[in-house]
Amino acid sequence: MRKKKTPLRKCVVTQEMKPKKELIRVVRTPEGEVVLDPTSKKSGRGAYVSSDLDIINQAEKKQVLDRHLKASVPASLYEEMRRLHLREQLL
Repeated sequence: MRKKKTPLRKCVVTQEMKPKKELIRVVRTPEGEVVLDPTSKKSGRGAYVSSDLDIINQAEKKQVLDRHLKASVPASLYEEMRRLHLREQLL
């Protein structure tokens, strides 16, 4: 039986290719709202960030998501990403 290929995506901060499950997807919806997309099914412009506190902090400091999504990303979204990371660590 064949093994399924694991889909890889590139982190916009580190430029590393990682399995999709290890990344957090952030989306700018067609309405211009920036939201987290845990299901990876929302439509709009998406960007992937590694699920690592250091990388999330780096993304916020350097405003990488703002540039990539061409929209202003609220600080509350970075807090939500940190909570999601911590929740994953507990599982």
